[in-house]
Amino acid sequence: MSINDRAIIIVKKSVVLLFSGQGAQEVGMGKSLVDEFPEAKNIFELADKQLGVNLSEVMFQGPAEELTKTSMCQPALYLHGLASWKILQSQCPDLEPVAAAGLSLGEFTAYSAAGAFTFENGLDVVARRGEFMEQACNETQGSMAAIIGGDEKSVCALAKDFDVDVANFNAPGQIVISGEGSKIKSALEKVKEYGCRMGKELIVAGAYHSKLMQSAQEKLSEKLKGFSISNPEFPVISNVEAKSMSGSGEIINSLERQVTGSVRWAQSMELLLAEGHDLFLEFSPKPVLAGLMNRIRKGTQVITVGDAESLEEAVKTLS
Repeated sequence: MSINDRAIIIVKKSVVLLFSGQGAQEVGMGKSLVDEFPEAKNIFELADKQLGVNLSEVMFQGPAEELTKTSMCQPALYLHGLASWKILQSQCPDLEPVAAAGLSLGEFTAYSAAGAFTFENGLDVVARRGEFMEQACNETQGSMAAIIGGDEKSVCALAKDFDVDVANFNAPGQIVISGEGSKIKSALEKVKEYGCRMGKELIVAGAYHSKLMQSAQEKLSEKLKGFSISNPEFPVISNVEAKSMSGSGEIINSLERQVTGSVRWAQSMELLLAEGHDLFLEFSPKPVLAGLMNRIRKGTQVITVGDAESLEEAVKTLS
C-alpha cells in the first residue's frame, strides 16, 4: 500500500453525556447559544413553532416564575440540552458518546441524544409530561425535602414511617423525600432521630417522584401508547433501574414508572464509573450534575456546557 492509499485514522474521544432535570433552569438559558450559533437559532425556532408558544422568549427573558412552571421548565431544559449537544458535536466531530444519563426529565433528553426518537417527537412528549405533572401539582398539596447526612437505609425508614416517598438518591448523604406537605413537615421534625444531620424543605411546585404524581403517570402512559422508540445508539441509564434498558416496551415502561418512582442517580453514576468511564459532559444551565458527581466520586472530570462561553471552553479542552 502506498502512502497515498493509507486510510486516515481518526482517534475518537469516548464521553458520557449527562442531561439535567428541573431545578437547573435559569432565566437567560440558551440565549448566548442562539446569538452565537445559527444551528441553535434554528432548533429554538423549530421548538417555538411546534409548541405554539414563545418558549425561547420565556427562557431568555423570564420572568423566573413563568420559566419555573413545570409545563415550561421541562421543554425548556430538553431544548437547551439537545441544542447544546448538537452544537458541541458539530464543533468536536471526534467525540464518541459511549453512554448517557439524564436526571428525571433529562432522561428523555438523553434518549433523544442517543437517537431513540426524534427531537420533535421527544419535545411533544416532554411538553405533555410537563403539563400532566403541573396538573398533578395543582390537584395535590405536595412538597419535597432534602435530607442531608443520612444513609439510604435511615432515610427509607424515615419515609416509610411518615408515609412519604424517596424521590431522589442524588449522592451519598443527599437524598430527597417527597409527599404530602404536612407529612414532609412532620418528617423534618424527626430527621435527627433517624441519624440524619438535617433536613430542608425545597421550594417546589409539588411532590415529584411520589405517589401524588399518579395521575400524571397514567396520562403519560396514555400519551406513550404507540410512541415510536428505537433502540438507542449507545446505552442510556434508566433512573428507576440504574441500568440501561433495551427494546421499546422496556424503555417506555421505565419512563412511565419514573414519574412516581425513585431517581437512583448515585447508583447510576456508580455503574458508569465502575465500567471505567472517566470523562463526562453535562448539558445544563447550571453545574448541578457536576456537583453531585463531586460527592459521588471526587475528582471525576465533568465538563459542563451551559452557554456559548462554556461550550467554547469545552471545545478547547476536548480538542
